[in-house]
Amino acid sequence: MTGGAETAGVGAHPAAVIGGLGSWLPSRVVTNADLVERLDTTEDWISSRTGILERRICDPSTLTSEIAAFAGARALRSADEDGAEAVVLATTTPDRTCPASAPLVATRLGLSGAAAFDIAAVCTGFLYGLAVASGLVVSGAADRVLLIAADRFSTLMDPRDRSTVPIFGDGAGAVLLRRGRAGDPGAVGHVVLGSDGAHQDLITVRSADAASHDPAGTRAGLFEMHGRKVFRHAVERMSEAAAEALAAAGWDVADVDRLIAHQANARITGTVANGLGIPADRRVENIAEVGNTAAASVPILLAQAAAEGRLRSEHRVLMTAFGGGLTWGATALVWPELKPYID
Repeated sequence: MTGGAETAGVGAHPAAVIGGLGSWLPSRVVTNADLVERLDTTEDWISSRTGILERRICDPSTLTSEIAAFAGARALRSADEDGAEAVVLATTTPDRTCPASAPLVATRLGLSGAAAFDIAAVCTGFLYGLAVASGLVVSGAADRVLLIAADRFSTLMDPRDRSTVPIFGDGAGAVLLRRGRAGDPGAVGHVVLGSDGAHQDLITVRSADAASHDPAGTRAGLFEMHGRKVFRHAVERMSEAAAEALAAAGWDVADVDRLIAHQANARITGTVANGLGIPADRRVENIAEVGNTAAASVPILLAQAAAEGRLRSEHRVLMTAFGGGLTWGATALVWPELKPYID
């Protein structure tokens, strides 16, 4: 490591520290073979373009607030905590347009009375939430914040669209942030965030009102994505944000022990990692088994990697993500000693 909090003399400053980690995935597995006939495609076409072999899909009656609570309960158990002063939920598939789903999640977890609100930053939602939740802790607004990312993108899919249906799965992941000090393992430092609304149509779900004004006759409520353009923007923005996060941490690329990138597409993450110069043995992936779980992608990957021993205490971790908005983000931290609870 070439620098960091210790060399900058900020070790005594307050920080939000990751103290618990949990994830949840539906039990239903949908393989590429299951999709072939319905989408008029082949297993090889799907896997070669996405790196995905299967994904988990929720029962249609399952609510986002339910899966968020499942993951949140596991993060609390991992941290050996029974409460939090705030619940932050990153999601693009809330139970209702109004109100936010976070208050119901808090109630499901026995945390009625806690501050609770949603964040909508699509697949960058966990990193946006990490910055906001960390700010609540550092400012003194809360000693413990439960940050949950949960999405059921299967509910947004046009079932006939072979360019999007194979990509997305459902799931939830969560971390419990508690008050600590900069320099502690797990301390959240600078989180790089950005957006560009000029490209909002590249990844979108239009409302009924917006669809009625669309000359192309777009169907309301269905997910749309322009894959080739998204690929270019995702690689560029994730790479830039990752480089900025490394600089903020005082690290060189060689200092990175693990790259945790949003699992959007295997070709995207591979291009980002290759461009940054991070070798294959330092990359952690799960896209083949779970697909793109949107905002939940990063915390699910963290939880699985930690449970499997691919992510260990003292590892220097670089996280980066990209989503609709367009939005993007990245951060770097030293991984703490903890026991995750996963599906």
